[in-house]
Amino acid sequence: MSNPSKRDDILAILRQVESGTISAETAFDRLRFEPFEDLGYAKTDHHRALRQGVGEVIYGQGKTSEQIAGILSSMGGHGGHDVLVTRIGEDTADLVMKTGIPLKYHPVAKLGIAFPSERVAGKGRIVIASGGTSDISVCEEAAVTAEALGNNVIRMYDVGVAGLHRLLAHMEELTSARVIIAVAGMEGALASVIGGLVSCPVIAVPTSIGYGANLGGISALLSMLNSCACGVSVVNIDNGFGAGILASRINQMDGAL
Repeated sequence: MSNPSKRDDILAILRQVESGTISAETAFDRLRFEPFEDLGYAKTDHHRALRQGVGEVIYGQGKTSEQIAGILSSMGGHGGHDVLVTRIGEDTADLVMKTGIPLKYHPVAKLGIAFPSERVAGKGRIVIASGGTSDISVCEEAAVTAEALGNNVIRMYDVGVAGLHRLLAHMEELTSARVIIAVAGMEGALASVIGGLVSCPVIAVPTSIGYGANLGGISALLSMLNSCACGVSVVNIDNGFGAGILASRINQMDGAL
C-alpha cells in the first residue's frame, strides 16, 4: 500500500531544483497536478502515502466493478501496489480481475489486494482474538489489512468469555503481543477481559453478531466503550479494517521488533 516510487519521483524533482537543473516554477507545474486524479466518479488520492505512510484504500461496497477497476487502474498507473479493496463480494472481484488487474481476493474477509507485492516477513506481533466463530469475517478483515501493511499477525479465534479457559490457555501469545485486537458481538465482554490481563494496547471491535437486544452491535459497542479495563480503545461496529490500520501503526512505532 505504501508507494516508494512516488516518493522517489518527488525527491528527484526536488533534487533537480536543488542542483539548478530546473526552476522552482517548473517543479511546481510538475507537482501541482500530482495530488489527485479526477475520474469523474472519484478523485484518486495519489499523495496519501506521502502524508500517511499508507496509500488510498478503496471501500468497495456501493461501487460498481467498473468504478473499482477504474480507480485501481489510476492507482496502478502511479506506481501503487498492495492496494486494499474492502467490502467486495467474489463476483465483483472476478469482474475486476477480468479487466487484467492483478487482484488477490480473500473471501472470508471480503477484501481484495490489487497489485500485490512479494510478501516479506512481518514486523512485531499483533494478536487478533474473537469471541466466537461468527466474528471471524470481521477478524479476517483486520488480519489481512494488518498483514498487507507488513505486520506479523497471530489469529486466536473462538476464545470468548462463555468458556474463559479457552482464552487463558493462550496467555503466552497474549502477553507477548505488541497490540491486541479483540473482536466480539453479543455483550462484547472479551475486550474488557483481555484488557485486564495484558499491558499492551487493546483495540476493541464490536460486531453486529447477536440476538435482538444486541441491537446490531450497539450493545457490544456500549459495553466496550464502558470497559473498566485500562488501555482499551474502540472502533466502529464491524470495522475490522479500521482496527487493522490502527494496530499496524501501533505495532510499527519505534521500538517494534
